[in-house]
Amino acid sequence: MSGDSLATVLLAMLALLLVSAGIQDARTREIANWKNAAIAVLAPFYWWACGLAVWPDMAAQLGIALVVFALFVAAFQFGWMGGGDVKMIGALALWLPLVPLVWMLIVMSLIGGVLTALLMIEHRLRRRTTQIEIPYGVAIAIAALFALREPLFNHFGVIA
Repeated sequence: MSGDSLATVLLAMLALLLVSAGIQDARTREIANWKNAAIAVLAPFYWWACGLAVWPDMAAQLGIALVVFALFVAAFQFGWMGGGDVKMIGALALWLPLVPLVWMLIVMSLIGGVLTALLMIEHRLRRRTTQIEIPYGVAIAIAALFALREPLFNHFGVIA
């Protein structure tokens, strides 16, 4: 299998994991640890398939992912995000170069804000008094799929 073919297979696996995690979070408000671990473990194989050099490319990707993970661990500490969401963002940061990662985080925030507003409206209309749990994994998965459209579709020569 060539590097391009392997990269395509790995991207498809990532897309399936993202869809699965988003659906699971919408249903149960949890993301399975094995899904986040699979996303993280597959990233170095993707780096290899894409021909990234160990230094500085892979090192930079790992460093960026660690910084992003640390920032979102702080959000978890304040109770702003769930642990599965933080792990998913950290794992995804291993896959995306800096600019697509920043765009993914912006799109994630926008989708998450809309999702939060919709759930707050639904919560008030039903006159619920319980705490709202936002399935932020849905926003993360959609934003990541949006960020992946470029390597997935342009790989086949389709303009995204």
